[in-house]
Amino acid sequence: MQQGGERPAAGTFEIAVYFSDSHVNAYQMRQWYEPLQELQKRWPVVVLARNIEGAELLRRESGLHVVFAPKVKHLEQVIDRHPLRIVLYVNQNTKNFQMLRYGSRWHVFINHGESDKMYMTTNQIKAYDYAFIAGQAAHDRLRHNVWGYDVAARTFEIGRPQADYMSGSAPYPNDNRTVVLYAPTWEGDRPSAAYGSIISHGEALVAQLLESKQHRLVYRPHPRSGVVNDEYGAAHRRIVRAIEAANQADENAHHVYDQSGAINWQLAQSDVAICDISAMIYDRLAVGKPVIVTRPASSEAIIDELGYLQACEWLSTERAGNVIAEVERVLHDDSTQEKLAFWAEHYFGDIRQGEPSRRFSEAIETLMQRWYDTEAEMKQRQGEQNG
Repeated sequence: MQQGGERPAAGTFEIAVYFSDSHVNAYQMRQWYEPLQELQKRWPVVVLARNIEGAELLRRESGLHVVFAPKVKHLEQVIDRHPLRIVLYVNQNTKNFQMLRYGSRWHVFINHGESDKMYMTTNQIKAYDYAFIAGQAAHDRLRHNVWGYDVAARTFEIGRPQADYMSGSAPYPNDNRTVVLYAPTWEGDRPSAAYGSIISHGEALVAQLLESKQHRLVYRPHPRSGVVNDEYGAAHRRIVRAIEAANQADENAHHVYDQSGAINWQLAQSDVAICDISAMIYDRLAVGKPVIVTRPASSEAIIDELGYLQACEWLSTERAGNVIAEVERVLHDDSTQEKLAFWAEHYFGDIRQGEPSRRFSEAIETLMQRWYDTEAEMKQRQGEQNG
């Protein structure tokens, strides 16, 4: 059931990451690869994968030890061999409850992104002992929306550790072109979550950027784009063909259709990012660089304007065809830069290089010490009862 190679000795792992999804939702784990690889230098980490396709993908690319545990009895075999003190969860899959049943360890929700979506305030967070959240905005969001939840006692503000690893080589030359990342989300599976912009904004803004000799497009759509709406998928494919044609017409263009698994250089090195309402907005805020948000074309799409979206740089459908003017404005307007700095700090705290990783490590250390303290207390109580 385990990863190839020698079987780890009993007692090796004290931290587990639980992932019950297939390869389709692997993006939820991918963004944690680097922070977890760093963490395992101090605390060896095992991934408990419940789906065979998900397990095989994680074995190939995560750099972590992976155990395929399709049944509850396999989870129990791991628990019997290894003293798991902390179990981390990146999503709210219903199979999480098959692991949550085991006490005498801390169950910690770490999520797979920061945003103002309804997902961020689900009452399901109460199922976990603790949650690692990004910053003050997440704290306020939970306090206002989740009744009977002690946010101060059950959360740790860690920022966005992934931002410390947003490096790598971009697949284009370092020239004078302004690089614009367009990262739309998928079309959504219900009207209230219809945030995808490929049809409403995407084709128009892409067309103008591809015509410009001063700009370079990096197009990174959500991997699920088009799974519900065939028309949405068709618009996506037209954009891909337009990028190919533009590169053929201009050998210096180097526009990019990005399908890579990791999200790092795309956010760190682009001059401006254009995102839909999704976690990508907040990943961009975590690196403190300009971002434009597409306003949903659907009137049924729910927009929570209590947070960053009350002050963000909106791009309407009407302005999508004049996107270059919007790009230049957010790059050079002082008040826009001031707002960006304020909201980056509000959502993520100190975003200086290394600070989020330090807070993530400290949170884990605190919970480890808390586990040992709790274990000692329970043993003392048991001894007093037996005595």
